[in-house]
Amino acid sequence: MNDKPASELKTSHRVISANASDMRSIEDSTVACVVTSPPYPMIEMWDGLFSSLNPEIGERLSHLDAWGAFDLMHRELDKVWRECFRVLFPGGFACIDIGDATRSVDGEFCLYPNHARIIEAMRRAGFTPLPDILWRKPTNAPNKFMGSGMLPAGAYVTYEHEYVLILRKGGKRMFSTAEEKSARQQSAFFWEERNTWFSDVWLDLRGTGQDLCDPDARERSAAFPFELPYRLIQMYTLAGDTVLDPFLGTGTTSAAALASARSSIGLELDPALTGAIDAALRAAPAVGSRRIEARLDAHRRFVKEREQAGLPIKHRNLRYDFPVITGQEVELELLWPTGVRQISAGLYEAVHSRECPAEQALRQGELDFIAKP
Repeated sequence: MNDKPASELKTSHRVISANASDMRSIEDSTVACVVTSPPYPMIEMWDGLFSSLNPEIGERLSHLDAWGAFDLMHRELDKVWRECFRVLFPGGFACIDIGDATRSVDGEFCLYPNHARIIEAMRRAGFTPLPDILWRKPTNAPNKFMGSGMLPAGAYVTYEHEYVLILRKGGKRMFSTAEEKSARQQSAFFWEERNTWFSDVWLDLRGTGQDLCDPDARERSAAFPFELPYRLIQMYTLAGDTVLDPFLGTGTTSAAALASARSSIGLELDPALTGAIDAALRAAPAVGSRRIEARLDAHRRFVKEREQAGLPIKHRNLRYDFPVITGQEVELELLWPTGVRQISAGLYEAVHSRECPAEQALRQGELDFIAKP
């Protein structure tokens, strides 16, 4: 973590082509937060991947042993969760987006509870489960209902949600030094954001950042929307922290970390996604700047509505000179991503500034004017 406040912050972003069951390239207790969405066991699009990791999985599926395949798929994920526990520092979080699976095997339709199986595996790995989030995914499917339509005893509830599991390594994260406490204050979020983000139901995360990569790559990797990792990173990390995604896919988590002035490490086994990851990281400064502008604009609207309603606001933010609800928001400051460059294969460096690009351009113009004879 970068503890020292500065006008400019640099973050690093590593992309590792490897199986996340062995993350020996990452040192113990160096990661602040894991944000990921693994391959979902018993979803058919992932059968081939799981079978390549353990051929017995394919054999179980071919012999219609659904629960045997389910257990073996999760055993492959268990290896990753143990590695995540090792690399997280005490007080660090793991946020896992996972959906349960519904599938017919040998004529039997069944629910396979991935989220419950992962919670138990994480608990065995040493994690402390915390209250989770239900992500209600929007759908435009006209015929989304399963089973016998309007006839009793043969229809099934349609699954339109996923779980965002929240787990922590040990007790609360400690902030001992003055620098750590200051960094925590500067990484605060707005009161009204807290009220939405820490709700146990998220209704719609589509929109911001969907242009990070091409639609085909998103569909192939089942990528989650940019807003999901972005929001989790704001909730559980400080600027300068390191975020890990052991199933990087198209690079959305790394892009969200870059947009948030956090460093990132991502592991991805599929080399076909390298181009999508590169595109996501290069697009992240623009996407992150738009997200910061949207947050500031939303807060200004929130303040205006409260003032028009005659509701008092007692505090004032030092950086932006606008009202805020609580004293914890007084030092809140958003760092703008101003650029990213590739240093070497799989390694990127991003630059973040206290000033938005428009402010920087204005200041540079003032300096140029002063420097003229």
